[in-house]
Amino acid sequence: MKLHDLTAVPGSTKESKRIGRGAGSGQGKTAGKGHKGQKARSGGSIRPGFEGGQMPLQRRIPKRGFVNIFANSIVTVNVGALEKFENGAVVDSNALVEAGIVKKSGAAVKVLANGNLSKSLTVKVSAFSEAAKQKIEAAGGKAEVV
Repeated sequence: MKLHDLTAVPGSTKESKRIGRGAGSGQGKTAGKGHKGQKARSGGSIRPGFEGGQMPLQRRIPKRGFVNIFANSIVTVNVGALEKFENGAVVDSNALVEAGIVKKSGAAVKVLANGNLSKSLTVKVSAFSEAAKQKIEAAGGKAEVV
């Protein structure tokens, strides 16, 4: 068998409808678009959300809230998640990404105090809660702000 011998399975392909090819074709004259109106014109498509001139839903509903485009996104990590690391390891934002705890590298990381830590770790991140700092130091580790 060669490439030129390959054919589609019978019934898997369908001929496209040839419209506007004379009155005898069954799809002549108006080519299946009916008579006049916006949808019969060339380029006569209506954009999604258009309601015929009525005020569209996205403009009728009141705006709520405020999105600060200058806000710094801070990723939070609980102390319990640091249990994944080996004793004496240096934990920074890159190590957290490699361990799968944080998804995006380069983001500011803050460690919170939820959970327990039994290993001595050197944690170097952007911020700590006071309780998280105490838990890390109580386990014999260091909490360094980078």
